[in-house]
Amino acid sequence: MTDKPTIVLVHGFWGGAAHWGKAILELKGRGYDRLHAVENPLTSLAEDAERTRKMVKQVDGPVVLVGHSYGGAVITEAGDLPNVTGLVYIAAFAPDAGESPGQISQEHPPAAFENIAPDPDGYLWIKQDKFHWSFGQDLSEDDALVMAVTQKAPLASTFGDNVTAPAWRNKPVWYQVSTADRMIDPDNERRMAARMNPRKTIELDASHASLASQPKAVVDLIEEAANGA
Repeated sequence: MTDKPTIVLVHGFWGGAAHWGKAILELKGRGYDRLHAVENPLTSLAEDAERTRKMVKQVDGPVVLVGHSYGGAVITEAGDLPNVTGLVYIAAFAPDAGESPGQISQEHPPAAFENIAPDPDGYLWIKQDKFHWSFGQDLSEDDALVMAVTQKAPLASTFGDNVTAPAWRNKPVWYQVSTADRMIDPDNERRMAARMNPRKTIELDASHASLASQPKAVVDLIEEAANGA
């Protein structure tokens, strides 16, 4: 289906590219053959954005960038490339210039904020016994356990990295709010969405892990972006 753009999926904190698994299968079933999921190091916003830019630059043709959670900050920083035709935020941070995910979280702390714990090496983890409640209360216990055990911890310093030039000021935007999100306050998501003046905002009765718990609704929004951008 050569008329469809390439979809590049960007994961957030405490997960990797595999968090997009159910959405990937749904996109493939709808005829999206050009799919990529970036595996970011979660070591700094600059390094994660550069890894994402490299993948986008390898694509010949239009790209819709989709970011979940902290991945929203990454696509905000990396989405200024000329072949990026749209940005889709899935329960995601969308910082303005000079803002960081940590700053946004501190202004409106999410319900699970206290379940994030540092380790001696400077990485932040969601406590394993609190992961299901914190990250994906609408997932099965088995799915949440796998996510908890395989979580990819970010360097704590990444929380404080500021966006420099937000791509959403110049690109079409779509946003999905998770109304039962415990990792980013839902009102924070609504605030970030509203100031971007998105083409469309949807609200799902979902946890932070909406990409896994409601992949069809999430892909509906991605497809709107693919058609509209």
